[in-house]
Amino acid sequence: MVLATVLLISFSLSCDREADVVRLGTEGAYPPYNFINDHGEIDGFERELGDELCRRADLECIWVTDEWNGMIPNLIANAYDAIITGMSITDERDQLIDFTQPYIPPSPSVYLARAGSSADVVNRKVAAQVATIQADYLSQSDATLSRYPLVPDAVSAVLDGEADAALVDLEFARESMAENEGRLTMVGPRVTLGSGVGIGVREQDGQLKDKLDHAIGDMKADGSLNDLIRKWFGADAETF
Repeated sequence: MVLATVLLISFSLSCDREADVVRLGTEGAYPPYNFINDHGEIDGFERELGDELCRRADLECIWVTDEWNGMIPNLIANAYDAIITGMSITDERDQLIDFTQPYIPPSPSVYLARAGSSADVVNRKVAAQVATIQADYLSQSDATLSRYPLVPDAVSAVLDGEADAALVDLEFARESMAENEGRLTMVGPRVTLGSGVGIGVREQDGQLKDKLDHAIGDMKADGSLNDLIRKWFGADAETF
């Protein structure tokens, strides 16, 4: 009877401690951060990272895709509970939502241009994804800014001759150059923008932020976050 009682109590406790369900919003169009693979599934660095953070935080996570430009409004409107989609931490965004500590350190943005282009294209027509730190930076530069819904669209504009260059994250630039071998090159200066990439949550969801923060801290402490960064971005990627 004692054993049966202990088992019953254990079963009750396990039921009470079911993992909280958290919906993770991502774009699915920003390799290698996040993308849709050949099986129609969300894949990439952030998919692997998010799954591991959920495991460590005892969260049951459901992945949701959404368009980049609507992610912050839709987070606030409860369409999902967290944003994990290569979103840089900025003062402007931090006024609307809250962020965890960064899971990627600040990394340079670079200008991509057609092979053979000169460095002065950075002051001509330059493409960037709408509502990004790159677009904000270009809007205050000497270049003529051309905004596109997706980062791949900005790169396509360069390849098609619609823009002279595109300002994109370094890791995405490397991915694009590998996919378009010999057609693209990096030109001009590198610029470091933002305070790293973090997970966005609603201002009132402090408990969720704390859980995710703790899990990110654990991965930094045991080195697994740096291992994951190198896996997806290469051995010379910026790490913690």
